[in-house]
Formats: sequence, structure tokens, C-alpha cells
Amino acid sequence: MTTRTSTRAATRGVLYVHSTPSALCPHIEWAVGGVLGAPVDLAWTPQPAQAGTYRAELSWTGDVGSAAAITSALRGWNHLRFEVTEEPTSGSEGVRFSCTPDLGVFHAVTGLHGDLMIPEDRLKAAVVKAALGDTTLLLEVDKLLGKPWDDELETFRHAGDGAPVRWLHQVV
Repeated sequence: MTTRTSTRAATRGVLYVHSTPSALCPHIEWAVGGVLGAPVDLAWTPQPAQAGTYRAELSWTGDVGSAAAITSALRGWNHLRFEVTEEPTSGSEGVRFSCTPDLGVFHAVTGLHGDLMIPEDRLKAAVVKAALGDTTLLLEVDKLLGKPWDDELETFRHAGDGAPVRWLHQVV
């Protein structure tokens, strides 16, 4: 009998569901569980920023690439706002995905300390667009950094009064 072991590196991350209608809650759990290979039971709480919607978060462990797979599983659903992060490993960079109904998916590679890493070809394209007068360099850099997604999600990121606050780390 041969035992097969996975050669894929393990990592961890966090899924933040910022707002979703109650009807999607079990479907989100099913989809994320399918990606991670284990049942998922999220603690759903009302989202005070949008009446009738719910929020939840999940710290997960899985193969490198799980954040992309979770995003792919959830990205097409209307009325769903979420973010997925994946920590870097010795063989991979970290990633961050943000998704809103109006803007779609934002993807960024993150370095060891959480900084966004912008590929040079995307930065060069932003400079060329600005030089041609199609836009401003500031607007293009804001897009590269995910500012439109951050602006839309910021209201949904804050928990309601009395909700538990989880400090992930503190920079001194």
C-alpha cells in the first residue's frame, strides 16, 4: 500500500464576509467548505451598515492558492461583499482579494509585512495612461492599491456596537 502525501505548502488566511443576504449564508459555507475540504460553520451576525444583511469571518488553514479558490467560488454572487487574505509562505507571496457587487474583484500580492506589491508592468501602464491624458497618475495608483474597494468596504468592515473586536496584531 502506498501513502500519498501532498507536496503543496500549507498557509493560513482570513475570509471576511462583510455583507450578504441571509439566503446566501448556507451557500457561502458550502462553497468555502468545498474549497477547504472540511465543513464550515460561520457565526453570522447582522450587518448594521446594510439592513437585512449578515456578516461573518473565518480564520482558515489550507493549501497555497486557497484564497484564490475561495474568491473564485464566491465572486459571481450578487449582493455579496467579501475579502480574503492569504499569508505568505517560504515559497509564496501573500495575497489579498476584495470583492464588491459594483466593482468586482480586486487582487493584490502582499509582501511579508502586508505591503501591497505592484508589478512593474502595471505601474508602467498607469504612468503611460496618465501621460496620455486619459487619467491622472494619482487615480491610477489609487486603483493599483485597491482604494476604490477600500472606500466601498470601509463602512462594512466596522462591527456594530457591542460586537467583539479582534485585534490581529499591533504595530508599535
